[in-house]
Amino acid sequence: ALQLINRFLAEDDFDTDTQFCLHWFQQYGWRDGRFGDADTLARAKGTAVDGVKQAGVLYSAGGVVRLLKWVDYPADWNPKSDVRLPVWEILHQLIRIFRAEGENGAGLVLAAVRAKGEATRQLAYRLYTLCERAGWAEDARAYNEIVTSWSAIESAAARVPGPRQSDLFEA
Repeated sequence: ALQLINRFLAEDDFDTDTQFCLHWFQQYGWRDGRFGDADTLARAKGTAVDGVKQAGVLYSAGGVVRLLKWVDYPADWNPKSDVRLPVWEILHQLIRIFRAEGENGAGLVLAAVRAKGEATRQLAYRLYTLCERAGWAEDARAYNEIVTSWSAIESAAARVPGPRQSDLFEA
């Protein structure tokens, strides 16, 4: 019942892992929290702490839980082979790649996850607003960079060739 209530009250359609991360971030930012608190929140959001950890966005060990910052995300990440791909992860990988490779690198990521592009932009804007209100200037700046560069990132993504129709029918 709690999952249904939380889903109804959600202001967006983010996946359950992203919902967990968003609400955890509102409470803890990048700081450590207790596993019990994370477990309660994860259940309410329809996910599990271990699942969010498997998604690669959360540290969880010894009763301590913390969200990973974009600088801690792996450089060898491939969104096409990622089996658990929350919007939270896409955004933070996008920030990491944007800072290292600019709009063209970020465009490659966006091209690989086209269906989740709008949700990624919405999350960036939401996190920018949250960080601004909380006085987290450095974090706000990272999200703002994505928001203000979004059209250039989209343009770069549009230049990435998609699958050819003939490729779709070959086995």
